[in-house]
This record gives sequence, structure tokens and C-alpha cells, in this order.
Amino acid sequence: MNNSITLALPEQQPLAKRLLKYPFLAHYQRLFLLATAVNLYFLFNGIFAQHWWHDQGFARETISELMLINLTVAILMRQQYVINALFWLATRAPTSWPLRIRWHLAKVYHFGGLHSGCATFATAWFFIYNASLWHYSLQGIKLVPDFLLALSTCLCAVLVLVTLCALPVIRRDYHNLFELVHRFGGWSLLAGFWLHTALSVIPASGELLPLIQSPAFYLLCLVSISIALPWLRLKKVPVTFTRPSSHVVLARFDYGVKPFAGSSTAISRSPLTQWHSFANVPSPDDPGFRLTISRAGDWTGELIDELPSHLWVRGIPTAGVANIEVLFKRVIYIATGSGIGPCLPHLLAGKVPALLVWATRDPRKTYGDELVDEIISVQPEAEIWNTKEKGKPDMVALAYRAYRQFNAEAVICISNQALTNEVVFGMESRGIPAYGAIWDS
Repeated sequence: MNNSITLALPEQQPLAKRLLKYPFLAHYQRLFLLATAVNLYFLFNGIFAQHWWHDQGFARETISELMLINLTVAILMRQQYVINALFWLATRAPTSWPLRIRWHLAKVYHFGGLHSGCATFATAWFFIYNASLWHYSLQGIKLVPDFLLALSTCLCAVLVLVTLCALPVIRRDYHNLFELVHRFGGWSLLAGFWLHTALSVIPASGELLPLIQSPAFYLLCLVSISIALPWLRLKKVPVTFTRPSSHVVLARFDYGVKPFAGSSTAISRSPLTQWHSFANVPSPDDPGFRLTISRAGDWTGELIDELPSHLWVRGIPTAGVANIEVLFKRVIYIATGSGIGPCLPHLLAGKVPALLVWATRDPRKTYGDELVDEIISVQPEAEIWNTKEKGKPDMVALAYRAYRQFNAEAVICISNQALTNEVVFGMESRGIPAYGAIWDS
């Protein structure tokens, strides 16, 4: 890329046009609002039209089924096979389709909005269910036995705790707590809901037919299978490391799995505690794959310092944001630091003409000559901005210059949350399709 050319950023679009480009109105938030609207419709319809609450009780089965439907959708939106299927479907559109359509299809990775929206309302429905039971119980109307009321109360408390720990501020500042509460709280809830459903549906005679005939049975089966599938593929595998610096290691795996470019693999040193996902870097002539792991906290720091001989993996390679590149004729990759990891497999695969802009500190000293030379071999025109020599760049300006000079259709940014939001909004507010991770897991 010709670095001597300076292109001034154009003015942002008028407020009416750029309003939906702000992060707080991104597709993720719109899907959350969609889940909210659908659930509120059922709630108000139940209150004012269906009269779910009356003197003798309330529509227990309907409310519990709404809770389970929301819970099922929330869990499926995090299922690896479902995620891969969503990406596959969204990227079937040919590049001959109008850019406006492809622009929105490429937002497929915002599916987490359905996860968080439905999870929130699963909690809300069960809270309403439990509060209603207590209301009638205090009125002297026992709609369920005392042991079922106690179980319902415990499940409600755990569900609220899991939801609170998923709040962005908790997930960001106390991620280990979030992960442990989600895992063990989630398993406890699954077992509890099976017990709750069985005790609610199976009559005193012990006949199982009513349970098998209930919608809750099939929803719980679907949820159970969804949760179990990744764990059925749990294995401990050997790993070798190359440590070009104290900041980065390149972990190489070869255990019979060849992940596709743009996928990620979850790894752990202890399968019941912390799991971390990293972008897979498969090479065309290598049967295995690599992960680029940077020092970014206690877990990665210990891994880089200790270099264990084996790590745990689970599930299947799962599609990531940059898979949407195939919806465009030409793309710009914007990366900072270890963000080069998710970009590299796409650059090596070369499915779509692409240009890389990478800002990092001492690239050769930090990531090693071998990796930098590999990048240059497939991206000879890439702009590699050494922040130690040049200082921090204006990434929005660099992205726009690359976009214009390369005649690209879209910009894909892999960086930290603040910079990703800045680049994505900076591009989209000027009418340029832009994409980047959204840190919702």
C-alpha cells in the first residue's frame, strides 16, 4: 500500500442515517429488542386478553412453557453446530447480490443478542411463575405442594444469579466468576428443571406417559443434548510451543482435527474451570494448526511462562466473525497486536482478495521473524505499523485509506473492544460496511 498518500476522512453521514450505526443500536441490541418485544407481547396478551391470573390460580403451564422456550433458544444460540450453521446460511449469498443485502447478512455474528434477550426473559418468566406461586400460597391457595414451591424458589434464585453474573460489567471484571457460575449454575439448573418438570407432570401413580407427552420434556431433551455435545468431544491433547517473546507463544496442535480458516478452538488446563477460545491458524501444507496466544491476564501469563505439554480441548472448531469475508469481493483487515491471529488464517487461505493493516509493538521482536515473514509472503503490500517507532496511529484513518486504495467493499477489525467499536462506527457512520468482535461471551 502506498503509505505516502494521505486521504482525509469524509464527513459522517447525517444523524438520521448514522443513528443505527451507533454501538448501542447495533444488530446485537436490535435482536435483544426483538426478543423483548415478542415476550412483552405474550405478557400483555396474557394479562389483558387471556386473563392468565384469576381468583383460583394462574396459567402455570403456559408461563413455564414460555420460560423453557426462551431458555432453549438462549442455549441453542451458543451451540457450536448452530453457530456454524448460522454462518453457513448467511454466507451462501453470492457477491453479485446488492451490497446492502450482503452488508446485513454479514452481521450474522450478532446472534448473541437472541441469546442474551431470551436468557433474560427466561429468568423473567420463571420469576413471574415463582412470584405467582408465592402470591397464591400466601392467600391460602396451594397450587403446588410445598416441596415443589421450595424447589421452584431455589431454581429462581440460581437463575437470577446466573443472569446477574452475565451483566457486561461483571463478565468483564470478574470473568472467572462469570464462567464458573454459568457452568455449574447452568448444570444445576438443568438438573433442577428436569426434576421440577417430572414432579409437576408425573401423577401420584408414577406413570411416565404424561411426562413424555408434555412439551417441556422435548425442550429439556433438546437443551440437554445441546449442552452435552461439546463435552462428549472433550479430550486432552499434546501441544508444542514456540515462544518468540515473553509476550506471545505460538501453540501447535496435531491431534487429527484440521479446523477451517476463521474458526476458533476452546482450550483449558483444567476442564471444570477456565476455558479460553483462540483463533485457529491452519496452514495449507500442515495437517495440524496453530494458536497465537498473547499475555492478557493470569491464565495466559501462566501458560506462556510454564508451557505445559498437554491441554484440554472440547467441542468442534466454531466459526468466528471474519468468516463473513466471503460475502464481499475485496476486504480490508485491521488488526492490532495479537489480533493478527484471527486474521492470519484468512490471509493464508486467500479466498477473498484482502489487504492487511496491522499495528503492533516491535512485530519481529514480539512475534518472531518466522511469523512476520509468513505474513509478508502472503501480504507483500500490507502496512505493518510499528507502534514503538511511530507511536499509536489513527486506525480509523488508516482503515479508510486502505479501503479507498484497495477498492474494498468492507472492513474487518480485530482489536480490543474500544478500538474495534471506534473503527466499526468510524467506517459505518461513513457508509462503509465494517465488522468486529462484540465480546458477549
